[in-house]
Amino acid sequence: MPSPTARDRFLDLLRAALRDGTLVKLTLGKYRGTDGTLKNLFVRPVTLKTGPHFAFLWRHATRDITKNHPLGQALRELEPLVGGDFLDAHLFTATQTAQFESQPDGTARLKIVQAAAPPASQPGTHDRPKSHVIAADAPWLRALGVTNDRGQPREGMADKFRQIQKFAELLTHLLADANLPTDRVVEIADMGSGKGYLTFALAALLGERARIHGIEARPELVELCNRVAASHGMASRLSFTAGKIDSGEMGNPLDVLIALHACDTATDDALARGIAAGAQLLVVAPCCQKELRPQLTAPPVLLDALRHGIFQERQAEFVTDALRAQLLEWAGYRTKVFEFISTEHTAKNLMIAAIKTSAPGTPDNETAQRLRAFADFYGITHQRLATHLGFPLPASGRAAGGNPLSSHG
Repeated sequence: MPSPTARDRFLDLLRAALRDGTLVKLTLGKYRGTDGTLKNLFVRPVTLKTGPHFAFLWRHATRDITKNHPLGQALRELEPLVGGDFLDAHLFTATQTAQFESQPDGTARLKIVQAAAPPASQPGTHDRPKSHVIAADAPWLRALGVTNDRGQPREGMADKFRQIQKFAELLTHLLADANLPTDRVVEIADMGSGKGYLTFALAALLGERARIHGIEARPELVELCNRVAASHGMASRLSFTAGKIDSGEMGNPLDVLIALHACDTATDDALARGIAAGAQLLVVAPCCQKELRPQLTAPPVLLDALRHGIFQERQAEFVTDALRAQLLEWAGYRTKVFEFISTEHTAKNLMIAAIKTSAPGTPDNETAQRLRAFADFYGITHQRLATHLGFPLPASGRAAGGNPLSSHG
């Protein structure tokens, strides 16, 4: 009996993922069929009123077409496409990733990467180990001072450990949603990487599928992170250099840009650089939103409430990040804004994630008009990301008829 081919083994994994409910995402690429506009097919599980289905997103050069199929029909649609109309297929599941690559002459190969297993229970204990996205006993966590020799958070590092795990969990879903390349390694830049906690987590999460570059202004942290990466066999896919967010070398091409807790307009600088590089996924966690506060105009009905400094501060944070989200949408990104970890663990918990879906809008399209109306309402005449993108804000923002907040600080 002949051994199963690479295609047979991939299809077995695909059938099991669909039937067992472990599918995260399937990407088909390198289309060679008759439709000259078709680029990719993305498949993900969805829950409809009629039950579990699979959403097929057919990505064409200028439009997307989505169709939902139940299990049986989804399998019948997919099986002839793998190695047929699409030469490449990339399967993401809860426990592994599998990459199938075929050639027009029929030759093919299959690469499978297993997710890291959770640490085993210690002898003599009855407690079930808690499953983590990043193994709690990872040597780099110990080297960076997050955990001890038993894989437990060190004193004062429990919140950081939770943050690392939550970040890895979120990135798993965001990376699966983004239209990332399947025919080469994914290129990622972490702007303002600091001590590298989350940069290392990303490297551990993606393994050989990605090359990650951390950019950090403090040379001593760059030296530390490069030393830890080298001592734990990660230097071939994880490196750090000294530089600033607005000028540090990111690499080319760039698929994913991350900037967590970049202060004030540094977040805008990072977003602008990611957009200019054509990154498919942008992930930022802003902080210290100071730029807009002197410009904010209080609508008359809010003037008494906003004479309190704490409300002014929160208003400035809201307006800044809401404006950023709208600018990203105008620039062709589908944007999500959410809390990525409880305020119990950190006050800097807002995350903006943006996935590229289309070309930038025009200065006068509907999104642009709504964006300018929002800026005009709050008296915003200039903002760093808008300037980077060349987006024209209102020359004077006093349509709300309010008063500058600074006069009631």
